[in-house]
Amino acid sequence: MVPRRMTQKNKLIVGLGNPGSQYIGTRHNLGFMLLEALCAKHKIPLRNSASNHGMLSKVVIDGIECSLLMPMTFMNNSGLAVKKLIDRTGASLEDVLIVCDDLTLPFGKLRLRPSGSAGGHNGLKSIITDLGSNQFSRLRMGIDEPKNIAGTVDYVLANFTPVEKKALPDFINHALDCVTCWVTEGAEVAMNKFN
Repeated sequence: MVPRRMTQKNKLIVGLGNPGSQYIGTRHNLGFMLLEALCAKHKIPLRNSASNHGMLSKVVIDGIECSLLMPMTFMNNSGLAVKKLIDRTGASLEDVLIVCDDLTLPFGKLRLRPSGSAGGHNGLKSIITDLGSNQFSRLRMGIDEPKNIAGTVDYVLANFTPVEKKALPDFINHALDCVTCWVTEGAEVAMNKFN
């Protein structure tokens, strides 16, 4: 008798950013860029879902089904969309990965953690507040810190420099490898390989 293959739990991958053409290509939308690259890689579309306050898709990565979400709530209210989808899918927090920018990391560096504080990121702060927990994985993608701290908001909402734009595809592909590793091998393995 052949043993039945265990079914994998559904994973939820969320890319953070701001909706609107004025934010396309900005540093704060790096989570959106990662999710769009993931969809392009698997040749799947993102579809608007008003009931989930975002753009949704599904992808199967090495036999594991993953729901993909780009919240359309603006960064500071990201938690609204994330909680809605978690409530609807029944995904456990250990199966949630949030991808966002981080200005405390050098450009091109990744930092994956299975839990933790918002670290000053308003999108993560909103998610932690709405979920009532910080026990979910987050992949922070470094955008470097602004030279003038007083201009932080302008910095994160600005476009990447020409040098950064040239390096961006490799950075995003590296992050995609990290996300795939998180899905297939778990947070600990991905942390050891990519942090």
